[in-house]
Amino acid sequence: MGKQEGNKRKERIPETEVLPSSFFRFDSPNTTQTKPLSTLHLHSLSGSMTHARKPTKPNPQPRQAHNPSFSTTGMKLIVPLQGVVQGRGGLLLGTLVPCALFYFLQLYLKRRRSNFSPPSPSSEPTLPRTSSRSNLSSRGSISRVRLSKLATQISRPDDSLYYVGLERASRDPYDAVNNPHGIIQLGLSDNKLCFDLIGEWVARNLEGTMSGGVDLGINGIAPYQTFDGVMELKMALSDFMHQVMGESVKFDPYNMVLTAGATPAIEILSYCLADHGNAFLVLTPYYPGFDRDVRWRPGVDLIPVHCRSTDNFNLNITALDQAFSQARKRGVKIRGILISNPSNPVGNILTQDMLYSLLDFAEDKNIHIIVDEVYAGSTYGSEKFVSLAEVLDSDIDKSRFHIVYSLSKDLSLAGFRVGVICSFNDSVLAAAKKLTRFSAISAPTQRLVTSMLSDKRFIREYLETNRKRIRQVRDEFVDCLSKLGIKCAKSSAGMFCWADMSGLIRPYSEKGEIELWEKFLSIAKISITPGSACHCIEPGWFRICFTTITLEEVPLVIERIRRVVESCNSSS
Repeated sequence: MGKQEGNKRKERIPETEVLPSSFFRFDSPNTTQTKPLSTLHLHSLSGSMTHARKPTKPNPQPRQAHNPSFSTTGMKLIVPLQGVVQGRGGLLLGTLVPCALFYFLQLYLKRRRSNFSPPSPSSEPTLPRTSSRSNLSSRGSISRVRLSKLATQISRPDDSLYYVGLERASRDPYDAVNNPHGIIQLGLSDNKLCFDLIGEWVARNLEGTMSGGVDLGINGIAPYQTFDGVMELKMALSDFMHQVMGESVKFDPYNMVLTAGATPAIEILSYCLADHGNAFLVLTPYYPGFDRDVRWRPGVDLIPVHCRSTDNFNLNITALDQAFSQARKRGVKIRGILISNPSNPVGNILTQDMLYSLLDFAEDKNIHIIVDEVYAGSTYGSEKFVSLAEVLDSDIDKSRFHIVYSLSKDLSLAGFRVGVICSFNDSVLAAAKKLTRFSAISAPTQRLVTSMLSDKRFIREYLETNRKRIRQVRDEFVDCLSKLGIKCAKSSAGMFCWADMSGLIRPYSEKGEIELWEKFLSIAKISITPGSACHCIEPGWFRICFTTITLEEVPLVIERIRRVVESCNSSS
């Protein structure tokens, strides 16, 4: 009976589809022979069989082709699967082995993934990170985010002592009550002598200005306005400039473009008249702010034309021509001349003959002229101010001449930010109107200033009082400096004196000048502007602004200056 059962089993084996050994195999280099599944000893692998069986003889079927890569040992791993298929037992191993293989496969893949990305802090499965996210999360592997060259350059600490002094004074400002030992600001050209007049007018007219009429009410200040300024303010400003400049010249409102102060006016003209890398000639010493106004964003260079104390730092056409020729030899394109009249920081005024010489030079070299006339109404001497517009007659090509003005000095409204470009070039005016998009005056400011300038009586009284107070403080201040042995250059306008302190510096060099400037800040607690910040070629000159103090405060300032003078004399 057992023999018959064995025969029946033998008959069933060929009828079952047996997976070829090449389908499930593990290669072994030490194995040179592969046995068919039917020849393996199943009883040695299955613990569930109750009766031992003799090994069966090989079936008379052709042997498979010899393949040295096949593994007899590896083939034994799938025997339980065949046992399940053939129904001969091995159910337990046939279930456990595939599960174990699957488990070890998952473990292997998990460990391999962990080598390329950091493990997740949570136990829940997470999506693999991309390379960009992996780089973003790794500390110290990313360099600092980059800025533009312009931002990198101007974000550096100031190297101009003009701005360094302003910043140090702002950290420790003088106050007669709250900080009597603080730094007195004499480096900023700010006119505080007539703040009482401005304050009284604003107190009387502010409410009525902002609430009355269609133009001055909310409907006149809340909506958008033209960027280059409302026509009402242009007309009022034209009348004011006509009055300030001795009623000798009249400005056409249609040739005016309003800006938020003189600074953007100069910058806009730099954009309009020169390309990046071109240059303007500028007479020295000059206002330190020109370096930022012209160089920062327009990228226009400034070539100094050095003037000497022997000529009271006045215009020298010969020096101007030499600077122009030397720049051309270096391959620099000169596009114009930038000049302040009255001069900042000296305070002298260009005569009519000097202006004519300047016009001839510009026409001969085919370049532009920009004249900053912001101190035209702040005169105190006997010398008469002459505007560039006054010498432009019909025979001259007016398209190359441009005037800059503002209300920051003559009307003490520096914080209002009201400036103007007066040009006779239609293309410049068209471009400037579009560029004022970035420097427009606020609508409330325009309406308030229009109302103030339209008050003819107030303007007349203010100009007279302002000139009188400037003259009083200037004369007293210069006279006190003279008693200390400090002489000032001859001047007729402005809010400053150009003081010669070359006798106090040791050594006679820019280094000695900087050391003296530091003494004024640390010993006297006074902020003034050294001549090197104004590109003066002669060491020892300083700009001192006297309109930031009252007449009553002059003795206090002089006493502080005396400390520095005595310190320098004792050390020498």
